[in-house]
Amino acid sequence: MAAASETERLLSRGPGYGTAGAAPAPAEEEEEEEEEEELRRRLKYFFMSPCDKYRARGRRPVKLALQLAKIVLVTVQLILFGLSNQLVVAFKEDNTVAFKHLFLKGYEDGADDTHAVYTRGDLLGHLAYALEKYLAVPNETLGHYAYGGPEGGRAGLRLCQRCFRRGDIDPGNDTFDIDPAVVTECLWVHPGDPRPPALDGSDGNFTLQFHRLINVTVEFQLKAINIQTLLNNEIPDCYSFAVTITFDNRAHSGRLRIRLETRAAIRECHHPALPARGGSSWRLSFDVLVVAVCSLSLALCARSIARGLRLQREWSRFVRCRHGRPAALSDRLEFLNGWYLLLVTSDLLTVLGTVLKIGIEAKNPGYDVCSILLGTSTLLVWVGVIRYLTFFQKYNILIVTLRAALPSVMRFCCCVAVIYLGYCFCGWIVLGPHHVKFRSLSMVSECLFSLVNGDDMFATFAALRPSGALVWLFSQVYLYSFSALFIYMVLSLFIALITGSYDTIKNQSEGDPAVSQLHAFIAQCRDSPKSGKFRRDSSASCSALCCCGRAPAQDNALLVN
Repeated sequence: MAAASETERLLSRGPGYGTAGAAPAPAEEEEEEEEEEELRRRLKYFFMSPCDKYRARGRRPVKLALQLAKIVLVTVQLILFGLSNQLVVAFKEDNTVAFKHLFLKGYEDGADDTHAVYTRGDLLGHLAYALEKYLAVPNETLGHYAYGGPEGGRAGLRLCQRCFRRGDIDPGNDTFDIDPAVVTECLWVHPGDPRPPALDGSDGNFTLQFHRLINVTVEFQLKAINIQTLLNNEIPDCYSFAVTITFDNRAHSGRLRIRLETRAAIRECHHPALPARGGSSWRLSFDVLVVAVCSLSLALCARSIARGLRLQREWSRFVRCRHGRPAALSDRLEFLNGWYLLLVTSDLLTVLGTVLKIGIEAKNPGYDVCSILLGTSTLLVWVGVIRYLTFFQKYNILIVTLRAALPSVMRFCCCVAVIYLGYCFCGWIVLGPHHVKFRSLSMVSECLFSLVNGDDMFATFAALRPSGALVWLFSQVYLYSFSALFIYMVLSLFIALITGSYDTIKNQSEGDPAVSQLHAFIAQCRDSPKSGKFRRDSSASCSALCCCGRAPAQDNALLVN
């Protein structure tokens, strides 16, 4: 009864615009009722499903068909780009592994973190080994490599050492005299040299300063061609690998770490000799088709958003003139379709990603940015399919539950984040020196998030290497308290918030749901989509309900397809 009385109060007729309480004439009242009914029909048509709009006006669901076609095109485009990118990544990784085995003495797979030298002889031996293998690349390697160099420069290998300008360290007397200025000394080795230079100082060209040494780097470039792309009906790419071998002695701890890094630059091969292939033109045509479809979808969705905002303004003017107060914010937000905003964002990302993809196929860099754009756009396209499931009540429960639970979940997450950050900082500063998973803030956050989900719990406890009983006791209190608080309390409360929202929505669906002023106004329209009344063109002129002078042709502009 209370809900019914509230609905009657909201829909009760107040004084008309400019009447100052005077009773309207019968003709004016009849005209106002017709205009009100026309507005009610337009609002009902706006919130119809695509199928009901087709029954109401015979307009085919163009956007629905376009979105389905876009899903297929974008997904196929992503798969093709993923397969091509997979070949590129595999070629880079395989060459990096090959370089490690070729130029790092005694290298074994999986030993990147432990590969190091501990004596001067070992360091000289590893450097001589790398120089020797570089000069023997054309004769020994299984891959087809060629020497490369700077643009317009001579190919060669550069060996550099970085050290302090002056340094005298005497641990026996606990004294040191160091000039912190860093100097760099380099030596070039070119292909065709009869033998690599001696590094022990015997020839006087290059001498390692072991006491002042910060690091030693070996830098060179190799060229290769990725012919496996022929299997994917693509023209092979030409690669230039910039290889850097670093012997890191910054810690001066007696352990000199060795690491090899590569940077690959992709270029278009000069004068490729291949039979005529239409793969490249076919891919370009497909990308242009994707851009055209997404641009059309973007235009239609943007037009629908604009028309919805125009209809929102008309409804707000109607409420202000009829009831003397502004329309509720929740009612105004009903006209702003979040799904259309999602589709617009997806279309923009797809167009930008496709343009970058076309540039990549023209051998311009940008794999990472293109992957992010295309991957995010495809995710949003598939999420947008849920919009059409929301027209069915049984499939709408997920969206309604998430929308109802989101405010409470966000507030809950803000409170939990404060506690979580406190544990992160505490674990980093206390357990960092004693646990490999707490060495940096990012690693601490990843470890604690794994503990929340019950993953890797025993390994986290077992990997602790405390230096004393106090640290061990603190670590036990820290890990047990975090696990108990977040697993038994935080996760349970998080699930309870969502479950509570679900139960509330379920109870509302079984009883009398709360009706807003907007939907109560629309519910008074008893015309079915098949009644034919939605096909009529509005002939209203100046609307006394909405306090505006609107041309008759503008009525149709307020309708959303």
